[in-house]
Amino acid sequence: MKHVVITAMLACALGCTGRSPVSAPTPVGQSFDLVIENGRVVDGTGAAWFYGDLGIVGDRIRVVTTRGMLRSAKARQRIDASGMVVAPGFIDIQSGSTNAFLRGDSRVVGKVTQGITTEIFGEGGTPAPLSADMLQRAMAALDPADTLSRRLLPLFATPHGFAEMFRVIETRGASVNVGAFVGGSTLREFGMGLAEGAPPPAALEVMRGAAARAMQDGALGFSTALIYPPSTFATTAELVEIAKVVRNAGGIYITHMRSEGDKLLESIDEVVRVTEGSGIPAEIYHLKASGIRNFAKGPLAIARIDAARAAGLDVQADMYPYAAGATGLSSCLPPWSAADGKLFENLASPAMRAKMRAEMEHQTFDWENLCELATPPNVLISRLNAPALAPYAGKRLSAIAEAMKTDWIEAVMNLVLTEHNRVETTYFMMDEDNVRLNLRQPWMKIGTDAGAVDPATFKGLVHPRSLGTFPRILGRYVREEGLMPLEEAVRKMTSATATRLSLHERGLLKPGMYADVVVFDPRTIIDKATFEEPLQASIGVRDVFVNGTAVLRDGVHTGAKPGQIVRGPGARR
Repeated sequence: MKHVVITAMLACALGCTGRSPVSAPTPVGQSFDLVIENGRVVDGTGAAWFYGDLGIVGDRIRVVTTRGMLRSAKARQRIDASGMVVAPGFIDIQSGSTNAFLRGDSRVVGKVTQGITTEIFGEGGTPAPLSADMLQRAMAALDPADTLSRRLLPLFATPHGFAEMFRVIETRGASVNVGAFVGGSTLREFGMGLAEGAPPPAALEVMRGAAARAMQDGALGFSTALIYPPSTFATTAELVEIAKVVRNAGGIYITHMRSEGDKLLESIDEVVRVTEGSGIPAEIYHLKASGIRNFAKGPLAIARIDAARAAGLDVQADMYPYAAGATGLSSCLPPWSAADGKLFENLASPAMRAKMRAEMEHQTFDWENLCELATPPNVLISRLNAPALAPYAGKRLSAIAEAMKTDWIEAVMNLVLTEHNRVETTYFMMDEDNVRLNLRQPWMKIGTDAGAVDPATFKGLVHPRSLGTFPRILGRYVREEGLMPLEEAVRKMTSATATRLSLHERGLLKPGMYADVVVFDPRTIIDKATFEEPLQASIGVRDVFVNGTAVLRDGVHTGAKPGQIVRGPGARR
């Protein structure tokens, strides 16, 4: 009897967990398009690494075996991964590469060199869907020479504009897989224009209808960025009603909350209310506690999320591993100043500037002034286009104000008005200890919150997360600091996100899964980009395969664009 029990235990140890490194024996004579052999396989589940081989046919993983079992198999291409880690391709849950996919460099070099194989965009706003009024405003704002936008925008204003957006991306091709949330700002503008206030019932139904169509077109859920107009004007009740529609289509709610500083905990409470009221899974973008006076709230924020989860509410979060964030300088202006699309008109009015100044000098908690939270010496202006402002690019707001012989409030208004855009800015306002604490949470996932840049061609400053997010975690926090095991870090970069987004055929190295694979050197992988010199690609990622096709070989982009659109569970193909 004892022998039978021991035999059963051994059998279960090999097969019952679902994590056995050995799949079914390779049939005699089976051939593969690609074999990756001799690597340390980290399969994305969180299970311990093992020495193994992968056999890939077409765009799928056909077999995962222990090392050496594919040595005699026929293969069109064979790659030796000795000394390397072989892992699922990384999934960027918060990409800013929208423009690259629609009209720019869809090779997304700065992402591929990090090992990213799937990007998910749509924080707050998306190019589609557009209402007739939105289309009219967008067309009126275009440069007359921008013929591409004049051709694309009407497509996004059709009944299934979100699907048309995906069709454009597919037609152009991309080196990575691409998915998107439908933007809450976009839905808000679809039903309410740029007006403040709660939506009347008819407008809310328009918004719900637009959300339902976007989910049918493949959206993974809906996203909000509640510090930016017109999302700022959204009510919690409005978010709950849209969330019900999205939940019914299998999507999630993901949000840049109303506050990450003085009202951080109250903002998490709002996320919980949306989840309670709709039943939708909720995700918090780039969890952080902003501003020195709020650093102590970092552990409290985690406790709030853990309490919600203990109560049966599916609230989770993602992050980037830096103590500085980046967004527009316009985030330092009162949200009402942008209502009805009148931001620049208001900035040009002495009376309205005086009103804005008064509110910025006497900050209330109705909105979050990032310049005040970070303080002007910690506000770095990344890019300026106007020739007259060229000397100020790459300088701190405090220094710019001094050079302009004015104070920081006037400098902010001058820069935004002259540039006639939000002015890309980096804010140094987080605590490194909180970054480490967040990384350790089991429900944490990883996103860059950045668009792709090619360090060989890009001009100007960007946040180093554009080029360094994923290697920074693997090099600094895993290898150098031992903050978490390699297998756990890879899980947070791969299957955790795939599961969250119902992308059930990606994020793992298992037979039948899409062949999104990264091969990296665990001894050397690290970010090189800094805030002062950000245009440096990460090192250590040797090979990247997307749907079985090489997009990076020996650290060099191949130019291939095998990426596919990844759609949510509510998609009607």
